[in-house]
This record gives sequence, C-alpha cells and structure tokens, in this order.
Amino acid sequence: MKFSVIIADDRYAHYREETEVLNAIGAEIVPTKSQVAADLQQACRAADGIIVNLAPINAAVIAAMERCRIISRYGVGFDNVDVGAATARGIWVANVPDYCGEDVSDQALALLMSCVRKVALRDRQVRAGIWDIKSAAPQWRLAGKTFVFFGFGQIARVLHRKLSGFGLKRFLVYDPFLDEKAVRELGAAKTDFDTALREGDFFSIHMPLNDQTRGMFNEQTLRQMKPTAILINTSRGPIIDERALYRALSEGWINSAGLDVFEQEPVGRDNPLLKLDNITVSGHTGWYTEESQTELKRKAAENVRDALTSGKPKYAVNKVEGRMQNFHQSGSA
Repeated sequence: MKFSVIIADDRYAHYREETEVLNAIGAEIVPTKSQVAADLQQACRAADGIIVNLAPINAAVIAAMERCRIISRYGVGFDNVDVGAATARGIWVANVPDYCGEDVSDQALALLMSCVRKVALRDRQVRAGIWDIKSAAPQWRLAGKTFVFFGFGQIARVLHRKLSGFGLKRFLVYDPFLDEKAVRELGAAKTDFDTALREGDFFSIHMPLNDQTRGMFNEQTLRQMKPTAILINTSRGPIIDERALYRALSEGWINSAGLDVFEQEPVGRDNPLLKLDNITVSGHTGWYTEESQTELKRKAAENVRDALTSGKPKYAVNKVEGRMQNFHQSGSA
C-alpha cells in the first residue's frame, strides 16, 4: 500500500465507507483502540493520515508523527486536536462541518419539546402511577415567546427553519461572527449577550468549545435568565458550568434544561443533574442517524484522500500552505 491511515478510537463496527474511499488511492486503514497518549504516539508515528473521534491528539502525539499530512476528525468540533501544534508541523486539521444539521437540530427540538411539555417527567410519573396535572412544575406554550440562538451556524439555522411554524414571537441571535444584516436576512435579529439572557424564553446553544465559551453559562449568566427559561445544549458540555446549572434547576433560577452533552463523557451515574426532575438528557447522540453516520465516515475519509492526493482537504480548519511541502520534502520530524 502507498499510504498508511490510522483510525484512532476504533469507534465503529465497520469501515466500509473509509475503505472504499481510501483503498482507491492505495491507502491501508489501521484501526487502533487505545486512547492512551503513549499508544497513540506509537500508532501514529509512521501514519500518513489520521482519522479520529475522541482520542486526544495532543502536542506530544503530534510531535511523534514522522510523516503525517492530515488529521481528520469525525465530527464538527475539533477541540480534542491541538490545532496549533499540528499547524506548526505543517499538518492539516480537518473536520466534517455539514453532515448532521438535520439530526442535531431534531435532537435540540426534541429536548426543547420534552422540557416545554414535560414529556420525560410525565412519562416517569404515569409509569409510577401518578396521574395529576399538579405534580409537575408549571408549563407554558411556545407560541408568542422569544427563542434565542447562541451561535447561528448550520445546525442553528436548520433548527430555526423547523421552529418557524411554531408561532414564536421572535428569534434572537447572539453570534459575534455574524453582522446584523446577515442575521436579519436569515429571519432573526442580532442581539448582545446580556439582552439575550434577559429577554429570551427558550435558549439553544450552538457554539464551539474554546477559551471564550468554556463555562459561559455559569452562576452569573444563569441568574440573568427568567425563572421560566428553558436551556438546551447539543453543542459541547463544558460550555455550561454544571454545578451552577444544578443550582439553577434545583433552586428555580430557570425552569428546565435539555442536555445531549456533559462536562465529562460518558456522564457519571452519580452526576447530581441526573437526580433532578426538570431536566431531560441524552448521551451525545444528537448527531446520530444511519444517514448521518454514513455521510460522516465518508467525508472524514475524503478529507484524508484529498490531503494525500491534491494537497488540501475540503474541510480544512487550519492553514498550512507554504509549510507543508517544505516540511515533507525535508523529511523532518
């Protein structure tokens, strides 16, 4: 084989899509199951390309790479890859930003509706023999309310389309990377963070995890929300301070929350949030349908194929032009 491609994590039951894409360019796929840094360093040392899900591709792992040209992540986020270290070594980092808009937006909508209508709580109550409308917190209709998007990328825009028929009064967007005109043309109104917190009724988080967003929803910000507010997160768990969220939910700062993501994953069974009635949870499954999984696997492999054959992946998240050719021609580690 001409190329060696390591698949870190070994997450899937098969690699038909990856094999079809990469065998066509003479690449051999080698799955590895370990997420231990020393094992990853050894596995990735002689690889031409890496496809990774959650394994930490940190600076030490990257430093051990002798010939890697591309690190392609299964997914939208790439916070488990040290992009700076990869860029310094002339290695592309790529993701798949457009594979699950329908699916994650469906999950956000499902969590929202469960919180609005108390579906998960009512289900548990009926199974326990409780048939009493007064046995759950008050609930209010969607129509006439204000919905806030924190981040207004692809997934948020698909969710906006789906919510447009629910009779909401207005849609507000907090997104520092979009100007007011662009947001308005998409059918919403741009606002600042404090106004969003103060005026929103329903909130959905669609931001990446970085130094600016980590812990963005904390005691200070959660206390600014209405006591009737509902908070949905299908993005990244550490954007919410879970200790503050627990207090917000248990002390009535906000009405309820729907989480597909947590600070630590898999979430521990002793996480106090799981003991609350006014929260609906799922296990970071918002991305998943059979269709989205097939698309994800193929596009992650196509990133590798394109980097190895034409020099640049379609979904690059960094810039290494002018460095990569010199790096690989020199044979430097």
